[in-house]
Amino acid sequence: MAEKDINLSVSIGGLKLKNPVMIASGTFGYGEEYSSLIDINMLGAIVTKGISLEPSPGNPPPRIIETPSGMLNAIGLQNIGFESFVSDKMPLLRTYDTAVVVNFYGSKIDDYVELAEKLSGIDGVDALEANISCPNIKEGGISFGTDPEMADEVTRQVRKVTSLPLIVKLTPNVTDITAIARRVEAAGADAVSLTNTFTGMVVDIDKCRPSLANITGGLSGPAIRPISLRMVWETVNKISIPVVGIGGITDYSDALQFLICGAKAVQIGTGLFVNPKAPVSIINGIKGYMAGKRLSHINEILGCLKIR
Repeated sequence: MAEKDINLSVSIGGLKLKNPVMIASGTFGYGEEYSSLIDINMLGAIVTKGISLEPSPGNPPPRIIETPSGMLNAIGLQNIGFESFVSDKMPLLRTYDTAVVVNFYGSKIDDYVELAEKLSGIDGVDALEANISCPNIKEGGISFGTDPEMADEVTRQVRKVTSLPLIVKLTPNVTDITAIARRVEAAGADAVSLTNTFTGMVVDIDKCRPSLANITGGLSGPAIRPISLRMVWETVNKISIPVVGIGGITDYSDALQFLICGAKAVQIGTGLFVNPKAPVSIINGIKGYMAGKRLSHINEILGCLKIR
């Protein structure tokens, strides 16, 4: 089987991708930051840095620290806001032959709804990814994504105002992630992406202080991959909409584990900080794997996990 004859195309809730390799939000900026390092047109999709209605400075430093097989970050969703995103970033994003998925968030449901409605009218936006790992200020700071009722409600309200494919990004900081996935599916999500980062902390033993100004942060990187993979597999078996796998993917064998467990696509995040060309090598690695096994379409891999 020649690699040129291999079909890697997938569909994520109506979003058609040339291959299943996406970029995770918050690790690729808005595309331009990596444009001199890789051919962005090779990617299945770019998921932009999370956007809010108004610009946000994020958390004070220090807000990132290396950990064993990963990193802890408390960037705090720093971003340029909706207006600047549309005027300054979308013109370049429109030039790529790659799907553009806009990650967005809010501090109350009305924020999500307003953003989804506005983004749906922007040329070049192919899909939306709702980050529901954010605190709901009306509910005392409880994360939308940790409460099934709130996850249901924010998804249901966003669904009413957009016809774009809607991916809901789930937090792993829950007792049962499949319960949240089932609720957002019922509320109208076209797909779910998981996992977001795991809450953790690091202490400076000389200063006897937290290493991050925010005290806690989100753990990502290879350290979380086995846990994220387990959550993806569990979720795939509980819902009927597509699952996008995220968590510590650094090479093609990592990506294949998620695809074999049933994910329709994967997102590359922290791995970019070690190897900016990782997404391209992952695409090529998947092709090489399929050629070696004489597989012609990626669908022959998706969900092929054998249990005994």
